[in-house]
Formats: sequence, structure tokens, C-alpha cells
Amino acid sequence: MMAVFRQISFWLVLGLVSGCGVSATPAQTELPVIDACFVNASESVPVVLEVASTSEERQVGLMGRPELPAKHGMLFRYGERREPQDGFWMYRTLIPLDIAFLDREGTIRNIRAMVPCSASSGRNCPTYPAGVPYWSAVEMNAGFYLSNGIEVGDRLIQGKENCPGAD
Repeated sequence: MMAVFRQISFWLVLGLVSGCGVSATPAQTELPVIDACFVNASESVPVVLEVASTSEERQVGLMGRPELPAKHGMLFRYGERREPQDGFWMYRTLIPLDIAFLDREGTIRNIRAMVPCSASSGRNCPTYPAGVPYWSAVEMNAGFYLSNGIEVGDRLIQGKENCPGAD
């Protein structure tokens, strides 16, 4: 009887201890990082992008991050064309973001502003559909695109060495 009690106690304690570090926001594994630039009619704006290319990486995205350094963002890559009604939400995302939806060649087809959602359930958070077909999307801090003069028709070029004016 005592051995059964010890075994039950062991499993209860193990369950409590392992549950102590569980976060409400899924942890993002370290993602690949690339140098890139947005190119408009007059300049090239260098950026550093984390790349989310699996379904799991895209689902977590920038959730739970209290800040995003200036000129840093996240590139969401898809293996196939996404439809205009497909989009993003801000469940468990703490910072306001702008998102650019890109075609297959990296040309920006739409830009949307997104605000954090503090709802306790994802179903209570709005979605931000692209409004255009897209192959990838780039989230940056709110105001990034406007303050850098980047708009629909401009391009994302991946690889710093491919950017105009790169050293």
C-alpha cells in the first residue's frame, strides 16, 4: 500500500513540476534569419527577417514578444499561392504590426495594419485577410512601411548582396 502511495505521489509531483513552466503562448524555436531590403522608387531599406516557413512556425509567428527591434520583422513563406480571404490574426500578439502581402516575385500587393488582440480566446480576435492572392507576407512594427515610404508595387529583395547600394 505504501509503495502505491509513493508512486502516485511521485507522478503527482512530477505533473505539477512539469506544468510550472508552461506558457500560455507557444514557444517559438529559433528561426533562420536573413538580410533583405525593401526597394521603392528612390531607395533601398535594409531589414533583418526571421523566416517562418513551416505551418507550426507560421502559427506561432510573433506571439508573445514584447517588442521587435527597428527594421526587424518576420517573413512568412508559403509553398503555394494563398487566396485573398486568407490572412492573419493577432491572437496573443503583444505589439501592433503592419503586414505586407507579396506575390511570387516579392512585389507588395497589399499592406494592412493589425492591432494586438487581448481576448482570452482566439475566436474573439479579428482576422486580417490579405484581400489579394499572395505567396508570402512580411510583418514589421506598426508604421514601418509608411515611415519608410514603402507601398504597394514596391519589392522585397532577399539577400543583402542583392540589394541596390549594398556594400
